[in-house]
Amino acid sequence: MGRLKLALLVIAAVALSGCSPIAESDLQRLALPVAASDRTDAMWDVWLGAWIAVLVIFLIVFGLMVWCMFRYRRRSDDEVPVQVRYNLPIEALYTFAPLIIVAVFFFHTVTSQNAMLEEVENPDHTIEVVGSKWQWAFNYLEEDATDGADVFDIGTPADPAELWLPVDESVQFDLKSPDVIHSFWVPEFYFKMDVVPGRVNTFSLTPTREGEFTGRCAELCGLYHSRMIFTVKVVSRAEYDAHLQDLETRGATGAPTGAKEADEIAGLEPEGAEN
Repeated sequence: MGRLKLALLVIAAVALSGCSPIAESDLQRLALPVAASDRTDAMWDVWLGAWIAVLVIFLIVFGLMVWCMFRYRRRSDDEVPVQVRYNLPIEALYTFAPLIIVAVFFFHTVTSQNAMLEEVENPDHTIEVVGSKWQWAFNYLEEDATDGADVFDIGTPADPAELWLPVDESVQFDLKSPDVIHSFWVPEFYFKMDVVPGRVNTFSLTPTREGEFTGRCAELCGLYHSRMIFTVKVVSRAEYDAHLQDLETRGATGAPTGAKEADEIAGLEPEGAEN
């Protein structure tokens, strides 16, 4: 049995060895989108490991089922096979094997989560994200790239906002909400994080390829949840700077709608308020 398990593991590893998060084929990416950030490797390792584990378990269980059907089939003499009521080794296997599998998955999930949430000490850019019913707003804290003023992109369910990011440069996202819980999700980044009223959730990543992607709210937040989307444009640094200058020219300066309210949640004292 030990050799059988080793053989099945080798078969599963060989079958999935050609898979990659940047492969052109959906099958080789195991149904994930093409990776577009530096945080995708940790998630990919967990995803690939899960597929290997599932394939090994499937081959073992299905193989045992087929073996039992042939090994214990009714013979020509029409005798009923010996009936076994208890089998302690099998029952112990059914008890401890799932516990071991869950423990292994838990360990790799935690280590991957820690890698994905690792903060960048001095990010190249900082963007404040405000998720509110039912729109997104992005405040670019880039005074050096403009004339000393922050600029913002904002949208509506009918006209989704655009989030512009420079390729191969680190970005820190500060997530805020003035109303209910939302969730900031860009599938190509393999990353999502809740936007919670009354607190600022922060994460960092670096976009690794240029392109246009669709971001979504991944938390059921009300009537127009399904229309709470935004467009992500990962561009060169020159295009990014030109976009910020364009926002300033159009007068989109200061804090976007909802940003102030996100710091003044009903029932909570604003920061710096006297007791």
